[in-house]
Amino acid sequence: MLPLLVTGKSGRMGQAVLQAMAAEPAVTLAATHDAGEDLAAAIAGARCVIDFSVHTFTTQLLESALARGTHLVIGTTGHTDAERAAILDASTRIPVVYASNYSIGVNTLFWLTRQAARILGQDRFDIEVTEMHHRHKIDSPSGTARTLLEILNEVTATSYSADVTHGRVGNIGPRPPREIGMHALRGGDVVGDHTVLFAADGERVELSHKASSRLTFAAGAVRAALWLNAKAPGLYDMQDVLGLK
Repeated sequence: MLPLLVTGKSGRMGQAVLQAMAAEPAVTLAATHDAGEDLAAAIAGARCVIDFSVHTFTTQLLESALARGTHLVIGTTGHTDAERAAILDASTRIPVVYASNYSIGVNTLFWLTRQAARILGQDRFDIEVTEMHHRHKIDSPSGTARTLLEILNEVTATSYSADVTHGRVGNIGPRPPREIGMHALRGGDVVGDHTVLFAADGERVELSHKASSRLTFAAGAVRAALWLNAKAPGLYDMQDVLGLK
C-alpha cells in the first residue's frame, strides 16, 4: 500500500481527502499535519504528500519533500509567481502533480474548453468565464477559473494581464474584440461552479461544471498520488493523470 501524508488535515479538503483514502484500499495513512505541528516527523514515513492547505505553506513543504525525496500532490491554489517557480524547480528533483482542480469532470471541462476555443475562436464569439464558490474562499479568481483563462489565452493568443477583464463597472464603452471577461461570485456553501461562455450574434455555447461534493476533488487527488508513484521527477497535472494530453 502507498503511505500518504495528508496536510491541512483540519480543513474542508483535508477531511475530504481522509474520507477518500478510507475508500481506496491501495493507500494507507502514514500521518497527518496541521499548522504548528512537526512537519519533519509527519513526512518521515510517507511516500507521497497530498496538500490542500494554504499557499504560504508550500515553500516549507517543498523543502521537507526534497530532503526525503517524497512525492507531492499539490491542490492548494493562490500561489504567487515565486511560489510557482519554487514548485517548478522542485519538480526537477522529485515528481509533483500540481493542479488547480482534481475533479475528472473539471478536467474534462478543461479539455472541452480548449477544443471549443480552437473551433469558435474570437472572430465571432466573445468569451466570458464565471465561477462561484462558498463565502469562505479566500482567493479570486479560483485556481480552476485561472486554469480556464490560461487555456483560453493560449488558444486565442491573448494575455492574462492585458486582455482579461475582472468584472465591469461604470461607463466602460463597447467590449474590446480580444477581451475575455472574468466574474467571481461568492456566497453560501457552493463547492464550486465554473462556466465558459462563447457568445456570438444569434447563438451561444456554454460549457459548465458544478460540483456538489468535495469528495470528487479528494478522490482525484488520491488517484493522482497512486499514478505518481511510478513516475520520474517532473511537473505533472491531472490532464497527465487522466491521459488527456
